[in-house]
Amino acid sequence: MEFIDSHAHLFATEFDEDRSLVVERAIHEGICKMLLPNIDKDTIEPMLELCKAYPDYCFPMIGLHPTSVKEDYKDHLAIIEKYLESHRFVAIGEVGIDLYWDKTHLPQQQEAFVYQIELARKYSLPLVIHSRESFVEIVEILHKLRNGSSYSGVFHSFSGNATQANEAIELGFKIGINGVVTFKNSTLGEVISNIPLQHILLETDAPYLTPVPKRGKRNESAYIPYIAAKIAEIKGIAIEEVGKVTTLAAKTLFKLT
Repeated sequence: MEFIDSHAHLFATEFDEDRSLVVERAIHEGICKMLLPNIDKDTIEPMLELCKAYPDYCFPMIGLHPTSVKEDYKDHLAIIEKYLESHRFVAIGEVGIDLYWDKTHLPQQQEAFVYQIELARKYSLPLVIHSRESFVEIVEILHKLRNGSSYSGVFHSFSGNATQANEAIELGFKIGINGVVTFKNSTLGEVISNIPLQHILLETDAPYLTPVPKRGKRNESAYIPYIAAKIAEIKGIAIEEVGKVTTLAAKTLFKLT
């Protein structure tokens, strides 16, 4: 049984003391691939180093995280575009808008998001979208830039309702489900019940959002089966089916073999 962790920050400092063990544990648990979303210009090299160490298991994305968008965001974007010219990435991510932590730089976040949508088109890469408390704002931009074409990508750490999930799917996106689905008061059960399994991607967002029963500890890719098991429970199917369908969806979206 294989799984793909479609979103894990395994290059983060939280893993500095045991990063190789974290990757090895994930492989042991059947996680055949781990996709690494970038944060800013300073995380690119650590991310690429990990991917170089585990070329069959770790795959990099490139992008500027919305919470890292400050006055100097254009400098970050220029560096990101230079890397795109010389390295292979599986996606533009993680990008988007975050209205939870800080709304001060909303105009800059919007501009950076639009710019990175164009980068995704230029390099024919899927978008990995961060949409914390900003689904409406993000979808408005996506519709405005659609121009009759479809998108490809995923709404990472989806936290909306079933109607919003189906709107994202209609635009061409997958729905990223992580440990939040295992939380006691999660509303994701209704979302998962109302969308086909082939539109769901598994993710951890490690080191954050650790699933039950590991909640309270640092998250890691080896915990993906807990998320898969919860989705299987909600849908009334075998965990093997969740693994098979979501792994195929991730391989297809990110062009992985």
